[in-house]
Amino acid sequence: MITGIGPVTPIGIGVDAFWENLCAGRSGVRPITAFDASEMKVQIAADVPDFEPERFMDAKSARRMARFAQMAVAAAQLARADAGLDLATVDLERVASVVNTGGGGVTTIAEETRALARRGAGRVGALFVPMMAANMASCQVSMELGLQGPAITGTAACASSIYSFIEAKQIIQYGEADLAFVGGTESNISELGIAGLANMHALSRRNDDPEGASRPFDGERDGFVFGEGAIVCVVESLDAARARGARIYAEVLGGGRTADAHHLTAPRPDGSGAARALRGALHDGGLAPEDVDYICAHGTGTPLNDAAETRAIHAAFGAHAGRLAVSSTKSMTGHLMGSAGALSVAAAALAIHRGLVPPTINLQTPDPECDLDYVPNESRAMPVRAALVNGFGFGGQNGVVALGRVDS
Repeated sequence: MITGIGPVTPIGIGVDAFWENLCAGRSGVRPITAFDASEMKVQIAADVPDFEPERFMDAKSARRMARFAQMAVAAAQLARADAGLDLATVDLERVASVVNTGGGGVTTIAEETRALARRGAGRVGALFVPMMAANMASCQVSMELGLQGPAITGTAACASSIYSFIEAKQIIQYGEADLAFVGGTESNISELGIAGLANMHALSRRNDDPEGASRPFDGERDGFVFGEGAIVCVVESLDAARARGARIYAEVLGGGRTADAHHLTAPRPDGSGAARALRGALHDGGLAPEDVDYICAHGTGTPLNDAAETRAIHAAFGAHAGRLAVSSTKSMTGHLMGSAGALSVAAAALAIHRGLVPPTINLQTPDPECDLDYVPNESRAMPVRAALVNGFGFGGQNGVVALGRVDS
């Protein structure tokens, strides 16, 4: 059961700000200010401009963390508060930390590489290695909150934090923990990251129209927008949630994971690998296609992904595909890479709980290859019994999580 949600995102920090801006269709894409991007091919990103780590941890702890780990801790603290969870009342040896990431401390690697080149080996930070290590998100969450159950990190590119929810469900089912802090984090808006993705032609180059740059499923889409942020959720068993009278957003019903075995960066054009993940999530979650009302899509805004994802949904759902509401949060938040899936899980859980599906903004030009109901430009009030959340990563890693409504 998802009982707490902690968003640190380009469109808001905390559940209320995040949800209000998401459903209002407000974009978090803006000109890059972290460095001088004026000579770069891509000059826009979706950062978190008002993030202050000292609101969530002491200054000494913050200095010992890379930004991606700071954001993970902040998201976990927000999730704990949102869940109304008093950690003094639970067995901390039975609480897990499962916070995944795509890149870990890439910005730290870039910073320390510059220090080495400019000032020599003696100026490389003594904490460089533990700060940049990908596992430090889960470990810092466990240390800051005192969690002594499993602390696990997995990297599966843009599917990373979809995998975290599947992992957490299994941990609780297998009896390793009663409760878990689950999600993803990413903060790699750097010259290195932007340049690499720009040279790959993966990013939108609409530098003169930041808010209109991320255009999932639109006929004029030209790439995704790089984003940063962290989303952590409190996930616990139904018995544990009901024992403490917790509000339940949604139930994690199951998940599916597959590999395309196809290409370094491109999905299988027919969407067959993603379709198998969708079918796997339906099967594991005990759902028929007709039980699902909403899909929170991967929807990056790249020409290949959006067409392949559309084909995958058609293949997995058959005639029911046309009756699904499908939307992409990335149209507003940009692509948070390793934390993108967790953001979509949070959005889908809130959609189930509140009966409101967020839109896909910037959807103006039809694409015949993208022919589903993408909830264009305005959120939609509708009951959501069950939802699937997609996350597809470089290397062909596909992950889908199934969520369901829990009636009181």
